[in-house]
Amino acid sequence: MGASHWYQQRSCLFLVLHLALQVAVYGEYTWEVFGYCRELEFSIHYLLLPYLLLAVNMGFFIQCSVTNPGTITQSNQESFLKAYAYDGVMFQKSTMCPTCNVEKPARSKHCSVCNNCVHRFDHHCVWVNNCIGAFNTRYFLVYLFTLTAMAANLAIITAAFLIQVVLLSNMMLGSYIDDQGQEHAVEILFLSQHLFLTFPRIVFMLGFVIVLWLVLGAYCCFTLYLALTNQTSNEWYKSRRYECSCCQALQPHDRHIVYRNVYSQGVWVNLKEIFKPPTSSEEKKKT
Repeated sequence: MGASHWYQQRSCLFLVLHLALQVAVYGEYTWEVFGYCRELEFSIHYLLLPYLLLAVNMGFFIQCSVTNPGTITQSNQESFLKAYAYDGVMFQKSTMCPTCNVEKPARSKHCSVCNNCVHRFDHHCVWVNNCIGAFNTRYFLVYLFTLTAMAANLAIITAAFLIQVVLLSNMMLGSYIDDQGQEHAVEILFLSQHLFLTFPRIVFMLGFVIVLWLVLGAYCCFTLYLALTNQTSNEWYKSRRYECSCCQALQPHDRHIVYRNVYSQGVWVNLKEIFKPPTSSEEKKKT
């Protein structure tokens, strides 16, 4: 039974993998790219920027991992119950969690991995081995943005180095002879193959960080959209069901539900709530 549900249990596997990938990338950058760039007289401040980003990223990574995201218990559920109003659609009043035996506050969700109900639950992040909730979302945002900046910075520096190598060698002005003995001008494909054979680890690292940059960049945009509109990933996913015409067609005509995000209060207030989650008393004054 445990083997079939390993993905539903907290594990350090992805956390260790996350750290191993960072060590591998920064090891290659330090071992080869940094030294080559210094020989080509790249600015030292430019080359040290990835290390600064790494230090900031690791700080917020640790904060994400160790900060209580907002675990709801019988002793603190009363304060969480007053934090947000129930919208009557996605979050219903007097709903009990059978596992935690607590009344579920609005915007909360039971995490099957951590086996806890979490206040303003966003998602469970395997990379930090913790839930992302009301009290560590701000750390997660900075962690995510600095991780994206790290990938972008490493990609730009590495690409700049390879371009500099090509320009200094005048390789684009040369030609090569193929297997049939015919001479051809140097093309991008030939150039890429030559660089890969000359700097295999550097080119592989460049490909990896570019893909990482694109994936993280897209996720950053999505996360920023959620923050600006005061939604969580969990709420966004659930709201799709109310907007899906196919899902609505399955409901009786007299039970069609129109969902509206009642928690958005404008961009500035939404962002402020991320970095300073409201207490029950503050939210009560607003309502």
